[in-house]
Amino acid sequence: MSESRNILFLQSSSELYGSGKIFLQVISVYQEQGFNPVVVLTNQGPLQTLLEKERIPVFIQNLGILRRKYFSPWGLFNRAQKNLQAFNFLTDLHQKFQFEFVYSNTLAVVIGAYWAKKKQIPHTWHIHEILLGPKPLIWWLSKILDATTPHPIAVSKSVGNHWQAKFKKAKLSVIYNGIPYEPYLNAMPTLREELGLSADQILIGMVGRINPGKGQGFFLEMAKHLAATHPKLHFVMVGDPFPGYEPILDGLLKKTEQEGLSQQVSYLGFREDIPQIMTSLNIFVLPSILPDSFPTVILEAMAAGKPIVATKSGGAIEMIKEGKTGFLIDPGNVEQGIQAISQLIENPELRNEMGKSGQVRVLKEFSLEAFKEKIKNHLWQHLTKS
Repeated sequence: MSESRNILFLQSSSELYGSGKIFLQVISVYQEQGFNPVVVLTNQGPLQTLLEKERIPVFIQNLGILRRKYFSPWGLFNRAQKNLQAFNFLTDLHQKFQFEFVYSNTLAVVIGAYWAKKKQIPHTWHIHEILLGPKPLIWWLSKILDATTPHPIAVSKSVGNHWQAKFKKAKLSVIYNGIPYEPYLNAMPTLREELGLSADQILIGMVGRINPGKGQGFFLEMAKHLAATHPKLHFVMVGDPFPGYEPILDGLLKKTEQEGLSQQVSYLGFREDIPQIMTSLNIFVLPSILPDSFPTVILEAMAAGKPIVATKSGGAIEMIKEGKTGFLIDPGNVEQGIQAISQLIENPELRNEMGKSGQVRVLKEFSLEAFKEKIKNHLWQHLTKS
């Protein structure tokens, strides 16, 4: 076994959304165990800045990240070229650092598994996705996972159940995400003042990267109907688009204007003050229309003591107690969404009760301490067997 104690970390973006926040927590666990992280990101951004402040070596290299927009002959050719370049880059990096272990975060990062297999270095894959198609991609990823990663991590049972049946050898470990909750327990609400809202207005918000699955359009459709019957509402959308998905944002802003919602809906873009935003909300909504593996924003909303309305898509089913900490609705079902949100609008006591129950649940069932302990055990399971 190498005595370098260097571990290669690969991440699909440099943004600080859910997977980026979990990435930071995993790195901290490995550091506590005496290992030296070396990080490769596919682009510059706030995650890079945080890592460099901690004096962690960070390199920027296009890793040939998989996105839906590349599912075409030319797109796949482009990805193959970028992965070859990334393979050579990682080989050069290995000559300097002599990596003992490779950690790939999200299935969008494929090169790490293939490279580690070729170099005979132990590898783990932290799976955040439930992919419904295309079938050839799912088959291909399953084969790579099975051949390269004996014990991948799934962020929820929903993710684990989706992938485990496709493997012949690999055995998934389900490790629920955990984050530091103190910022959400102690944050001061600042958003109402920023938006110029009165004390009697009810603030309803969603946080999520803009992409085809997060459901911002679904959120706006519910907002349109609710605003027509409840004049004291204001809605906020937080999050910027993945590169290449800017047209989705353009469509959302156009829809907001065309539906006459410009005074009731605020688009805030990417924000770093999520604890303050969560604390400012009366109701949190996660309207994903595609399976969402284990949304970190739900943990944040629960920690902030907010009732949640989320779709029955992936990990939210495991996180929310129906009728106790929030409501679960069918993806894209506007009528169900309106009914669930209306109950919370019209019943302040129910909002308060659900918010408190959610806060108790997140601290007990999805603690950062439990997450770190399981990540630590998973790490040593790999290194002991290698």
